[in-house]
Amino acid sequence: MEGVDLLIGCVSTAVARHKRQVLGIIPSAFTVNNLVGETYGKEIKVATIHERLLTMIELSDAFITLLGGFGTLEELFQMISLAQLNIHRKPIGVLNINGFFNDLLSFVDYAVEQKFITQRARKILISATTADELVDKLQAFRFEPDPALSQLKWLPSSSQKQEVDLTLRL
Repeated sequence: MEGVDLLIGCVSTAVARHKRQVLGIIPSAFTVNNLVGETYGKEIKVATIHERLLTMIELSDAFITLLGGFGTLEELFQMISLAQLNIHRKPIGVLNINGFFNDLLSFVDYAVEQKFITQRARKILISATTADELVDKLQAFRFEPDPALSQLKWLPSSSQKQEVDLTLRL
């Protein structure tokens, strides 16, 4: 977990140093033996990874995936699947630093070509090579639910937020 720890730590430290809000949603198991390191800002401890994802859906306006391993990819695809099922309508982006996600994005496009992923579902995943470009794309995102799946009611309507507010407030 060294690379992940370093990246998460760098991001949260930079955000905290710039007097911005940091919110960590951390499964309790990760707090044993100080596995997550120093906490900046507010920390919410949850029992499970599943509860972490649900809490993220409830409290977030958008999701940005940075470089990472299996856990990062699992959370990315879980969020995409939940959006596809109309459980949330929030934008999901990957910050494709130095082409880290190029092969993954090519695979997703290949799955679209092979008709395993619809064009509509493909639009759920946004990518950009710079943070500014990604934020612009996330703000411009408009969810297009699958007509068949849009009939499903999973969460209260307050979780179905259409507008994205990425404005920094001090």
